[in-house]
Formats: sequence, C-alpha cells, structure tokens
Amino acid sequence: MDPEDGGTGVADDEIIAGRILLGVKALRDHLGCSLHEALDAYSTRYEQLRRERPADFSSSHEDYWKNFHS
Repeated sequence: MDPEDGGTGVADDEIIAGRILLGVKALRDHLGCSLHEALDAYSTRYEQLRRERPADFSSSHEDYWKNFHS
C-alpha cells in the first residue's frame, strides 16, 4: 500500500464517529506504517472529511480532539 494515499476511505467511519484510536489502528494496518505516520494520515483525512462532509460530524473541531493527547 502507498503511504502517500493517506488511506483514503479506510478509516472514514471511525473518523466521522470520533473513534480516533480505532481509526489510527486501521490506517496503520492498511498502510503498514509507524504509529506517528498513521496519526498524520488520520489527521490529514480528518481535515479533508471535515471540509467535504461537515454535516457528518456531530461535534465541533475542538470537542472532537478534546480528550485526545498524543
């Protein structure tokens, strides 16, 4: 798999539902990359989905990341 594709689509359900750890794990498994790279891919995809599908998110950007510390 190509890490440059960002795992587009692989973790969308987890990202939209706010299941950050499950989404990062899915991306790490899919891309075969490090935890740091998977988190970067997650963040990139999150930002893209937030722009393209804002109505799919039930929380604000601030609330989404509120209890997640990396």
